[in-house]
Amino acid sequence: MLIKVFGSAVFGVEATTITVEVNIDKGIGYHLVGLPDNAVKESSYRIAAALKNNGYQLPGKKITINMAPADLRKEGSAYDLTLAIGILAASGQIPSEDVDKYIIMGELSLDGSLQPIKGVLPIAIKAKEEGFKGFFLPKQNVKEAAIVSGLDVYGIENVTEIIDFFNGNATVQPTIINTREEFYKTLDFPEFDFADVKGQESIKRCMEIAAAGGHNIILIGPPGAGKTMLAKRLPSILPPMTLKEALETTKIHSVAGKIKDVGLMNQRPFRSPHHTISNVALVGGGSFPQPGEISMAHNGVLFLDELPEFKREVLEVMRQPLEDREVTISRAKFTITYPSSFMLVASMNPSPGGYFNDPDAPVSSSPHEMQRYLSKISGPLLDRIDIHIEVTPVPFEKLSDKQVAESSVEIRKRVTQAREIQTKRFEHLENTHYNAQMSTKQIREYCELDETSLQLLKTAMERLNLSARAYDRILKVSRTIADLDNSPNVEPQHISEAIQYRSLDREGWLG
Repeated sequence: MLIKVFGSAVFGVEATTITVEVNIDKGIGYHLVGLPDNAVKESSYRIAAALKNNGYQLPGKKITINMAPADLRKEGSAYDLTLAIGILAASGQIPSEDVDKYIIMGELSLDGSLQPIKGVLPIAIKAKEEGFKGFFLPKQNVKEAAIVSGLDVYGIENVTEIIDFFNGNATVQPTIINTREEFYKTLDFPEFDFADVKGQESIKRCMEIAAAGGHNIILIGPPGAGKTMLAKRLPSILPPMTLKEALETTKIHSVAGKIKDVGLMNQRPFRSPHHTISNVALVGGGSFPQPGEISMAHNGVLFLDELPEFKREVLEVMRQPLEDREVTISRAKFTITYPSSFMLVASMNPSPGGYFNDPDAPVSSSPHEMQRYLSKISGPLLDRIDIHIEVTPVPFEKLSDKQVAESSVEIRKRVTQAREIQTKRFEHLENTHYNAQMSTKQIREYCELDETSLQLLKTAMERLNLSARAYDRILKVSRTIADLDNSPNVEPQHISEAIQYRSLDREGWLG
């Protein structure tokens, strides 16, 4: 008897439906074809034990299973349940009329219980698109799949529950989640709040500008000045995610198997990889490609602490994704694209010893050592960072001050208003949503300067020896400062503030 059941494979952040054809015939043997990897081949042992321990059995006949399309490699243990139900239906142990109306996925334990799987959200989206009635999956993944409305999602703990369902003794019920209600449960009291930061008003202002325009930022200062503390608080002032952004972000984390018993992610991700990270771990890839840190930070913040300590080649592979806001991984047989639109926040000490021209510093580095240390970061990478700011240690008077600083919620209101102005400005453009994404042509259009501002910028560039690359960056940042002031035009005061945020472009910065 020939039976068809359906599973799914995830490539990149999209799913492809897999048809599992099970044929039982006279003879003896178990043949699994259709390019399965070792984990799929080993499924026969797990299925046999799981069925036997629950009062069912593999038929003692010739079982041939084809996983189509046969030219796509099938990876992982998530097909155990698909194959088990196919075998039971083909051998007449359960009715076969309805099994082809559902996507069935899950990893079996030897006692018949189910283990969680990866990539559930893309699978559920694809199942709905292709008109399947429902989706059977492990209970641990059910919240993630139930985000998709219009699809019956059944979370099961043991193989007997799905067998009972097809036998008409259904005890398992579909899980229903109100996606919008879940999504709008936003946290107005973030874990890391700018109210905790004493002093550093100029740096907080810088962070506000970076968040308002989506600008990449680098913080330069000695150890203990508060660089990491400030960076960790940046997500708390970013505008809340839209439903579309939340779905995109949840999809990527689902593929990587990082969603633990939560449905839709409503908080922007904050990723902080260690400086020993490899190229593949940062941008994604591997023999069976997985999203890297830059994709996990999509719609959020990627924080690189101690930037010069990262291997230069690791930083260089990040240049193209920073520009294109996506990363493409090519292999001989396929190409995968992961989205990677993130805000880069980097921090660094100004010298190997950590201190900069400080007579009281415990360790001092020579100008040559400092120059060599700074040169670890390439010009093209710095070119993609709009704001450079020096962070100085907080004096004792500020640390002991009892006055409470401005909270993240208050700063976020101003940031959100500035982002709304930009959304309106760029509504007719497909790939530009905020100021940091502006192309040279758009900068000329939206950052027109009057005579006074032009003269100010010209004088600054000549006196401070600013490089040509700084010109566009200053204009982008000044446009964001103008948006925060709710000003339709870029005024001289906006230009003069933006000029301050180009520390690393100044010749003689090393004194």
